[in-house]
Amino acid sequence: MSDSGLAASALKIGLVVNPMAGIGGAVGLQGSDGSALQREALKRHGVPRGSERLTVFFRALAQRLPAQSSAITWLTWGGAMGADALNAAGLSGQVFGTPDPHSTATDTRQAIEILCASGIDLLVFVGGDGTARDVLASVSEQTCVLGLPAGVKMHSGVFAISPVAAAEIVVGLVQGQLIGRMARDVRDYVPNTRSPAMDSRAAVVTKRYGELWVPEAVGYLQQMKVGGKEDEGLVVQEIASYFVDHPDRYQDKALVLGPGSTNMAIKQALGLNGTLLGCDVLMPNGRTLENATQEQLLTLSADYPLHVVISFTRHQGFLLGRGNQQLSPEVMQGLNWKQDVTVLGSRSKLDTLAQRPMLVDTGDASLDATLSGLVSVLAGYDDYLLYRVSNTLLPDTPLPDPS
Repeated sequence: MSDSGLAASALKIGLVVNPMAGIGGAVGLQGSDGSALQREALKRHGVPRGSERLTVFFRALAQRLPAQSSAITWLTWGGAMGADALNAAGLSGQVFGTPDPHSTATDTRQAIEILCASGIDLLVFVGGDGTARDVLASVSEQTCVLGLPAGVKMHSGVFAISPVAAAEIVVGLVQGQLIGRMARDVRDYVPNTRSPAMDSRAAVVTKRYGELWVPEAVGYLQQMKVGGKEDEGLVVQEIASYFVDHPDRYQDKALVLGPGSTNMAIKQALGLNGTLLGCDVLMPNGRTLENATQEQLLTLSADYPLHVVISFTRHQGFLLGRGNQQLSPEVMQGLNWKQDVTVLGSRSKLDTLAQRPMLVDTGDASLDATLSGLVSVLAGYDDYLLYRVSNTLLPDTPLPDPS
């Protein structure tokens, strides 16, 4: 791990634990959801599994990331819903609330809603399929989650294969490795279901409830061509094609395309006479604005909501504040970073950062701090990676190359 990676601002990770997760498994109850089942599990001396799974997770995290206290800021709920586990691991965290003595799904959902409103980069939750359904019902749009498997039923695709695997993913995010962002199903077992294909005998059948965004450590395994090396020109065209094929991303918005060759490919694909080093705008009514200034963008934002598309400088990693000063703090402050901004970058271009974070230097320290954390990077056709953004300007960062 590079020292520069640790110098960046800490990731904000939310932690929510289902205190009863897994209590019914070892005592033959095939689940732990609901107060009646939990009472029966307690009568049978069932033991929840969340604590032991978190112990393994935090131990693996400490081994791979000794300086995690400066690399991660933990946000959690009180008592057995998170704070106890952090204290047991010798970690501190911001505690946003306290559960009832006998916590329920309502506590879980309330905790998740408040943590998401606090601007977390990732939600780590501990439980099974029932907990995953609570996460689905309460997590904010575009927030990435990572399930730590501790329940009885875990048919959903949102869980790491083990606590150690979950720790490896978190370490990868901290260190700036290329981590995919994948949509995975939330599923749960449907009891007493019979299958005609099995002569009306009972079958294990699950129901799909929706999807959650999950970080997945795919590295260079996807979309690599030409003997294992990425064809960056082809990837740029794939990104441009994605924008042409998915106008819903910016429907009823003014599409602001920033400087750079990838954005230029999008401009050309959309039929704009764009500028390589400027910001060009495609409005909902089909009109265009070339080489827009800060004042023009501010005026435009009064008439239309904006969707901004930006990339970063190769090798140096500046995302805002170098070569795109038209996107000033006044323009960016009114945007939702996860919904109104698309960040572009191929795997090859990201690799030039050598696992250092992207940088923001808008001149507004408060805004820069708000923009720091994890961002989804469009790296191909409907292909997203998670990468870090920092408001910390590193002392040895060279000046960006205008090309």
